[in-house]
Amino acid sequence: MYHLKLTDEAIENLQRFNRAEQEIIAKKLRYLSENFDLLADNKKVTQLKGTSYRHYRYVIARKIRAIFEIEEGELILLMLKIGRRKDIYK
Repeated sequence: MYHLKLTDEAIENLQRFNRAEQEIIAKKLRYLSENFDLLADNKKVTQLKGTSYRHYRYVIARKIRAIFEIEEGELILLMLKIGRRKDIYK
């Protein structure tokens, strides 16, 4: 199981969603932290190409994505951004 941390930017991103969406996102992020090893083999988690960092994308819902990185020393999933698909990669 991984520990989940959110950056200040990810928290601000999360606050832009309505309450129902926030609850869904929180539930999916908890699921990711508990089942990362299973999801890593799935299309829901993909390593992003073209960056020097090890950033990953997690599909939360049809149009909602989270960008995160893994800090291996402490098994931490560090959420960098959470947002709608059309805005997340900017």
